Amino acid sequence: MNESLLPARLLFRYSVPCRHHQPLWSAKGVELGEAHRLPDFGQLESRTTFADVRMAWSHDGLAFDVRVAGKRLPAWCRDNRLEDSDSLQVWIDTRDTHNIHRASRFCHRFIFLPAGGGRQYVEPVADQLLIDRARENARPVRPNQVQIKATLRADGYHLAAFLPAGSLTGYEPDEHPRLGFTYRLFDREFGEQTFSASSDFPFAGDPSLWATLELVT
Repeated sequence: MNESLLPARLLFRYSVPCRHHQPLWSAKGVELGEAHRLPDFGQLESRTTFADVRMAWSHDGLAFDVRVAGKRLPAWCRDNRLEDSDSLQVWIDTRDTHNIHRASRFCHRFIFLPAGGGRQYVEPVADQLLIDRARENARPVRPNQVQIKATLRADGYHLAAFLPAGSLTGYEPDEHPRLGFTYRLFDREFGEQTFSASSDFPFAGDPSLWATLELVT
């Protein structure tokens, strides 16, 4: 097959370490070090990197630390237009099952906005979304169960989010230390930054296109 028809990221199946961090979340959120940075496989396809995405785990759950810089326009976010907003979406399969094309109850989808909530649209927003064509949906998450903090800056933002273990069906790090995972960071100014495949492919509803995270200490 012509290389132009098969993006470089689809030539491999990625397994990436996700490192432990404790405490995972506090009243100030979380700030993760360089060891927690996720690689940007989009560079294999000469795609622009505009965000620093970091992630950590503990038995308490999963945490994300995202920094976007270099913007000339303010982040555009609305809690009534989640998928049109500047945002981070994550997909997580607590069973790391790559031989299915439709999500199971162990598959989750969450979205985080650095702003867009409240009367002035300046409060950060976190929500659970359904996965397209899922055979079975994950257990609904209670309101305010997912934690988020964000700081807006002149040239971007810093977003921190926490998914408690109780929000992730089947999250058992000792028994299942591998997660299926991908993310999509969307920015109206820069476009998108994705992990395992671009939006040219239906990764939003197909767990076989997600990468693997190994939960390591």
